[in-house]
Amino acid sequence: MVVSGQTKISLIIIDDHPIFRQGVGDVLSLESDFEIVAYASDGKHGLEILRQIQPQVAIVDINLPGMNGQALAAAVALENLPTKLIFLTADSETRQIIYAMRMGVAAYCTKDIAPEDLVEIIRSVLKGFYYIEGRRMNKLEVQNWLQDQIELVLPPMVTRRNPLESLSPRERDVLLFLTQGRTNKEIAQTLGISHQTVKNHVTAIMRKIGVGDRTQAALYALKHDWLFNHPQSNKE
Repeated sequence: MVVSGQTKISLIIIDDHPIFRQGVGDVLSLESDFEIVAYASDGKHGLEILRQIQPQVAIVDINLPGMNGQALAAAVALENLPTKLIFLTADSETRQIIYAMRMGVAAYCTKDIAPEDLVEIIRSVLKGFYYIEGRRMNKLEVQNWLQDQIELVLPPMVTRRNPLESLSPRERDVLLFLTQGRTNKEIAQTLGISHQTVKNHVTAIMRKIGVGDRTQAALYALKHDWLFNHPQSNKE
């Protein structure tokens, strides 16, 4: 469709709460140059739609069934899909924001955002800007913000060395899923191994990297661009 000679901005809403999902769609549909082309209630279905129709913008919740928003963002990055992702979530934890922006998410917003602000953000991300907690940034500003936040979150000793090459092929697989926010149960099902085996791999990863929890291990991998340099293996 065309309005005033310009193609409409295509959007998809991915959220597992029907009322909220429809409400966001209804609000955005009031904009004459916006077009809601699809809705999805879980991450896997949402990713399938992104692959098929490649809308310009996706409004995504983090806590989705099946595949969460962080895992969806990682898949979009790995597959180099063109859709701009805007996270609209109730989770404002800094580590979640770091995950998201490190994966190339264009904006991270909380669900109490004013409708007019969300509209402005959608238009701005299509011009190449990023938003973190209401602050508009360019790409360099986002990189600086990430560097500052990661240094605060990670222990100093971790930022000075890179032990990732010491991981076994299976540990690398597990670490990849950790960067996507997957649970031990989800990792076990995907890799076809036991829950206890996954726990053992996670423990070994944390010991080799020198961190105290799985979140710090994932952050370390993201900080060092490990995700894009180490594709999944098929070895046990």
